[in-house]
Amino acid sequence: MTHDDSTAEDVIDGRRAALAYLDEAWEEALLDGIAPDCVAHAALFAALKELVMAFGEEATARFAEKLPASIRSGGYTLPSLPH
Repeated sequence: MTHDDSTAEDVIDGRRAALAYLDEAWEEALLDGIAPDCVAHAALFAALKELVMAFGEEATARFAEKLPASIRSGGYTLPSLPH
């Protein structure tokens, strides 16, 4: 699910920049005392809302159907950092 007028490098750069913004907002929310699971649910809702607006309900539903396999295969698990 990407817009066709962007190059692959532009998409990667945009995603990295967006993730940096989201990481900062996430940390601010935690510092304000909002529980991590509340932030996570709000982030998922906001993301799905934007995907529906950009690509429609059916395309977003097809994307979401692939999430369980990606989660189970470690697609959203970051490697452990040494302490």
